Amino acid sequence: MNPHTRGGAPTGAESGLVRAVGFGGLTASVINVIVGGGIFMLPAALFIGMGPAAPLAFVAGALVIVPVALCFAAAGSRVTSTGGPYSYVGAAFGPFAGFVAGALMWITNVTSSAGVAAALTEQARNASDLFDGSGPRGALLLAVYAVLVFLNAKGVRIGTRAIVVLATLKLTPLFLLALIGAWVVDWAQVSFTALPSFAALGSAMVLVMFAYSGMETALIPSGEVKDPSRDVPRATMTAILLVVLLYIGIQVVAQGALGAAIGESTAPVAQTAGALWGPGFGLLLATASVSMLGFLMGNLLGSSRMLYALGRDGWLPGPVGRLTASRKVPLVAVCIHGGVAFLLALGGDFQSLALISGGAICLVYVGVSLAAWQLQRRGHVDQGAPLRLPGGPVIPLVAAVAMLAILTTLKPEEWQAIGWSLATIVGLYLLLTLLRRR
Repeated sequence: MNPHTRGGAPTGAESGLVRAVGFGGLTASVINVIVGGGIFMLPAALFIGMGPAAPLAFVAGALVIVPVALCFAAAGSRVTSTGGPYSYVGAAFGPFAGFVAGALMWITNVTSSAGVAAALTEQARNASDLFDGSGPRGALLLAVYAVLVFLNAKGVRIGTRAIVVLATLKLTPLFLLALIGAWVVDWAQVSFTALPSFAALGSAMVLVMFAYSGMETALIPSGEVKDPSRDVPRATMTAILLVVLLYIGIQVVAQGALGAAIGESTAPVAQTAGALWGPGFGLLLATASVSMLGFLMGNLLGSSRMLYALGRDGWLPGPVGRLTASRKVPLVAVCIHGGVAFLLALGGDFQSLALISGGAICLVYVGVSLAAWQLQRRGHVDQGAPLRLPGGPVIPLVAAVAMLAILTTLKPEEWQAIGWSLATIVGLYLLLTLLRRR
């Protein structure tokens, strides 16, 4: 049982959260966070690494992400308090493991937020010369994060409605591009049989994991979901299946429309739309911007709840774990996450931040996969009827082994960044433990 729960029911600060998110809102939130900036930038990067066989990276990623999604669905149906991976791993293996998962999850999210924000400035630069230079770029980033913090401060209902609107605006043109484009592009530019080397596929898979990641962030605010044991599994699997189909379709259409020129594109999806229909370039640039804003909105909503959960349980200063009296929002946590992401985005670029985030998220997925089996084995249930994984430990082990295999492809400098993060997390845990005992 989580330390902040009693008999499966949240107590204290957790009980102040408003359970206002239903199946539709949660599904939109999961899709919204997954379909962020990655799909608008990755078609070019994947083609550079894998050539015409690039769609295979999304197919392989789908085979890996579905078992992980099942583990998230199972764990999320058993642990219904706010915190996502922090709560799942903590309930399964204790406070130290939970703290490491939570802190690593936040590092993953803040780097992904910064990376997508950096990509957003690149889209803006493609749209207008007004955004050239560090000054206009910084002003745009500041304005974006200020608006996001303001909307999140208005409460979970406003935040969820904004996410549903943004998800609808960005998904409609993307699905139309994938469906219509598949009928008119040159399929000779696409290959599902030219197998890449293991090294090329492995490197591509780190980026694909970044593109598929997001469900863990959307599921963090479980304390605000109306019926977690029922809605979390349904929303997670529905969203993942839709995203898999969309990603494969976009990669195929982009290659079929642009051919080898895709490798030189800084806005491959927008240029694909422009190649098929002249005004499509501007439309998809706008869609990319809306999509990235939607991702940043969902990222801030979920990640601030991660900080809130750590503050609620005494791992961070008390104000981080408090809710505002009127809106029941962890405003301090919202401001911290938005501020750190803004600073990282000022000095970072999409690809470097995405690689660090993609590698770190694989570690989080390993922890959640093992936690799902441990929670099921122990019969842990907060409330309702949980999802039971068939085959006992089979699905969690498949998910964990797949993540570990992907991690073996990371470069030394990427491992160094993750290693320093883990060392800092462990050191911080030891320091906080000593302080709490005084």
